[in-house]
Amino acid sequence: MSGLKNSPFGKRLRAAHQDTDDDTPRRNRQRVNPAFVLTSPATAPIPVPPLNYSQLTASDTPGPESPENTSRVPREYGDRFVPSRDTGDMRTSYHLMDDSGPSTPSKHRTIPTESDAIKEQANAIFNSILHSEVTPPSPRRPVSPTRPAQPPSTIAPTTPTRRRIFRYTSPSPTPTSGRRLDTPTDEAYSMSPVRAESRQLLESPRRQLRSVCKTPYRVLDAPDLADDFYLNLVDWSSTNVLGVGLGSCVYLWTAHNAAVSKLCDLSGNGDTISSVAWVQKGTSLAVGTLSGHLHIYDAPTLSLIRTYAPAHSQRIGALSWNGHILSSGSRDRMVHHRDVRENAGGRPFRKCAGHRQEVCGLRWSGELGMSFGNPRAAVGVSGVEGGMGAPSTGGAPAQGPGGSGMGSALASGGNDNKVCIWDLRGSRRASSVASSIHSSGSGPGGGIGTSTRRSRSNSGSDGDGDVPLWKFHEHTAAVKALAWDPHVAGVLATGGGTQDKHIRFWNTFTGTMLNELDTGSQVCNLIWSHTSHELVSTHGFSSTTAQNQICIWRYPSLSQVASLTGHTHRVLYLAMSPDGETIVTGAGDETLRFWNAFPRREGAGEKGGGVLDWGKLIR
Repeated sequence: MSGLKNSPFGKRLRAAHQDTDDDTPRRNRQRVNPAFVLTSPATAPIPVPPLNYSQLTASDTPGPESPENTSRVPREYGDRFVPSRDTGDMRTSYHLMDDSGPSTPSKHRTIPTESDAIKEQANAIFNSILHSEVTPPSPRRPVSPTRPAQPPSTIAPTTPTRRRIFRYTSPSPTPTSGRRLDTPTDEAYSMSPVRAESRQLLESPRRQLRSVCKTPYRVLDAPDLADDFYLNLVDWSSTNVLGVGLGSCVYLWTAHNAAVSKLCDLSGNGDTISSVAWVQKGTSLAVGTLSGHLHIYDAPTLSLIRTYAPAHSQRIGALSWNGHILSSGSRDRMVHHRDVRENAGGRPFRKCAGHRQEVCGLRWSGELGMSFGNPRAAVGVSGVEGGMGAPSTGGAPAQGPGGSGMGSALASGGNDNKVCIWDLRGSRRASSVASSIHSSGSGPGGGIGTSTRRSRSNSGSDGDGDVPLWKFHEHTAAVKALAWDPHVAGVLATGGGTQDKHIRFWNTFTGTMLNELDTGSQVCNLIWSHTSHELVSTHGFSSTTAQNQICIWRYPSLSQVASLTGHTHRVLYLAMSPDGETIVTGAGDETLRFWNAFPRREGAGEKGGGVLDWGKLIR
């Protein structure tokens, strides 16, 4: 044994043990039996016992460390978790993505400054291409051909007849799927970075989007144009004449020759213009003033036809015609209806009280201006059929076919944030019975909704007025913007003020809200296009930098077609030309701007195309 100890192997083994010993003096070490050493087999090295057990000391065998010298190393945890995507479905994950994005509060909404039509189309194409490229459809695995199941034969097997086994004809070719790379049009040989479906989508013809000119083609100065949200000072007649109220004067601008004429000047009376409105078919212009007077002028002769003084106790901010019926809304919270053909001391034949604050918006549902008594009647100068000075029939206003007629519903908006729908059909005149019960039908031949109400005496006495057919309370600010949809019967669009910023759409047949749009800005005016199913809105105050814009919306998708800018103040006034192509806007910056907003009506260039146009037959 001593020979092995003194051998070179034993010396190297002892030298290795001395290198692993610590600096503790050898004589102070404790003798520990290696059989009771508490060491972790994974971390502590396995000591090699010396060949001479008599010289075995505590330093030769690792023992338990003292708590003072033990330093625990903190375990480090990763801050990322990478899941395994082997079992994930990319197509399902793509469809679960939220395309709407985070919803922002109304006060942070901004009206876009550019048209979104081209951007929407480009985003839709990009989304389709991204979907087809990132999540392509999984290829279908080829199905092994199966032998068609044969019905079990009930005939017993017999000896085959004499028949040729070897034939010298080629068998019929069976449809076998060829190799993928043998097809010259395979995607593997394509030089395009996208798939064939994406290339087909990119190369397919796209729908031509309507382009809207972003700059006005004409700008007119309008000095003293009031910057008042509750006034209506601009209107465009069916004879292509624009009426504008500037201070105490009313000016007429003829579109075809740009001639300007002064219709009236109320400075001598110390009065100011607060509203103007043209009759739908004719040349009569109604003018309301701050003192509550109502004047009717004939535009071709620049003459005053009739004056109702006073028509209201306070200013008249809203006017609306329906044939020979003139409705006026005032700051005294009342809506008066007058028949301009009769001269009964200027008293209205009907009064409506449905608002608790100023009435700032009025709009009849009859866009074409069909009158109650005669559809062909137009309000104009005396001598014209149905014009001013014609005697009243003394009965209730006649209704249209089926009892509904054009313009049978009136919408009023007020500073009390309410919208009222009125139905004046079945009303009686002064000579009628004092009170009677009427019910408006709701069927196809009926009118708006179903309501049973009491018709009071309309002798001109101050009464409480009738109850509105519908009353909408959803707006949170003053409602001045009102517009009836000319394409869909019974659809009304309303716009709220600064604290509301919403455009809401109503079904006046059922009294329900169809949709709403948060514009992010004060809604001052609304008007529908006659050539396309689109809506124009003008805006004012906003909580963001984007304001004073004219927006065109597509209905019912409520997507923005264009956004027009140019005014430096609130766009408070809006009117449309009789051909439906041009709109004019007025603002507190004392300018009138003309915009080509809508396309030309189809067949508008063809005039006199009827069969009874005998002028074409004369050579």
